Amino acid sequence: MMAWFRLDKPGPSPFAVAYGEMLWERTDHDAGLNVLVNGALAADSRFLMPIFLKECGEVFDGVDSLVDVGGGLGGAAAAIAAAFPHIKRSVLDLPQVVADAPYDTNVEYVPGDMFESIPPAQVIFLKSTLHDWGDEECVKILKNCKQAVAPRDEGGKIVSVFFDFDILFINGAERDEQEWKDVFSRAGFTDYKIVSVLGVMSIIELYP
Repeated sequence: MMAWFRLDKPGPSPFAVAYGEMLWERTDHDAGLNVLVNGALAADSRFLMPIFLKECGEVFDGVDSLVDVGGGLGGAAAAIAAAFPHIKRSVLDLPQVVADAPYDTNVEYVPGDMFESIPPAQVIFLKSTLHDWGDEECVKILKNCKQAVAPRDEGGKIVSVFFDFDILFINGAERDEQEWKDVFSRAGFTDYKIVSVLGVMSIIELYP
C-alpha cells in the first residue's frame, strides 16, 4: 500500500480538478467550507495531539516559544498549552481561518501566509502541514521556517508531525527518508531526525 502511494509525484489534486482551485484557495470565499475544514482539523488535533504528547512530548522540553504554522483554530496549540503552560504559543494561519479562532485563550493568532513569512520563535511546529504539499511548496515553507527559527545553540528547531493517510485529497505526498532528505537539503537543512511512533505517526526534527 505505501509503495502505491509513492509511485508518482503528485499532480493536480482531485479537489483542484473538480473545483478549479486548491482547497485552501476555496475556503477564502466559501464560508461554509471554511468552517467545515477548520472544524475537522480542530477535531483531528483534539484526538491525535494527546497521543503525540504522550509518546513524544519531550521534543518540547526546554522550549520557551513556539509558532504553530498552519495551526488552524489552535487545537494543537491548546494541547501543547495544557502539557507545557510556560511555552509562549502563536498560531499562524490564513486570515479567513484566524478570523474564526477563539480569542479567549492564551494563544496569539497571527493572520498570514506561510509561503510569504513566518513569525520568529524558538521552535516552529508543523502538524501535518508538509504532508499536504508537493516538494516545491515544502521547500518554500521550510526556507521560511529556517529564517524564523532560533539558532540551534539557543534551542531552535523545527518539529513536524504527521499521521499516515493524512493527505486525503490535498496535493500532498508520502515520502521515504531519502525523499525527505532531498527536500530538507534544498531548503538549506543538513541535520535532521525522523522517528516513527506506534506505526502510524512520524516525527521530524530539523535543526538550523
